Amino acid sequence: MNESNERYDTDSVREFTVSDPDAGPYALTEGPDGALWFTLVHRGAVARRDPDDGRVTVHPVGDGPTVIAPGPDGALWFTEYRTHRIGRITPDGDYSSFAPLTPEGGPFGITAGPDGALWCTLNQDNAVGRLTTDGVATAHPLPTEGAAPVGIAAGPDGALWFTEIGAGRIGRITVAGDITEYPLADPGARPHAVTAGPDGALWFTEWGTGRVGRITADGRLRSYALSRTDSEPHGIAVHGGALWCALETGSLARIEVPS
Repeated sequence: MNESNERYDTDSVREFTVSDPDAGPYALTEGPDGALWFTLVHRGAVARRDPDDGRVTVHPVGDGPTVIAPGPDGALWFTEYRTHRIGRITPDGDYSSFAPLTPEGGPFGITAGPDGALWCTLNQDNAVGRLTTDGVATAHPLPTEGAAPVGIAAGPDGALWFTEIGAGRIGRITVAGDITEYPLADPGARPHAVTAGPDGALWFTEWGTGRVGRITADGRLRSYALSRTDSEPHGIAVHGGALWCALETGSLARIEVPS
């Protein structure tokens, strides 16, 4: 699969500082309230950035919150990687959590699936899992050993797309459990998070290269350099018609999607 490398015009990328680097902005998503919600993995917190004035509100949660996504119930759901739990927070800040039926599985990515369930990556178990909102779980092992899946998102094609940070691949799984993998040109790119973009493609971060990548539903790949190679891009989401990346250096970056 051919992959082209391009660079953004630096005017199309803006950074907004939301914490000190030690807090670790990690993943982000647009919430049901229209705000931008993100995890602070090293602070044990979930934060909200107001869409009008940019004010940040921090909510303490469990240890090691990583990937966050809106659920089918009007709340936000996120993984607590260090405690092997799944957290839930309402737009008002009410927090709860539970343990999925995969002990020590290392839940990481999470997204609401096209079948009304929550789908998550099981980083330690090298699998993709399906969770109903009442906690019933199913696991789908990945064909590549050491793939170490991280991010996951519902795609425009009715399937779930995920990143394989250990194998340098982008994966696709149908709700029936059929898996396809797409290798990146740079096996050391360490793809991390993935989201459905406003252009009908999937966008993902390359933690190892400081880039963002794009893959179409039929597997065509493209990679773009950000303004800084040391920005450590982790989470990625669509908000306000643009792509937003969580940079573990302490900022959120807003990226205009190229035409």
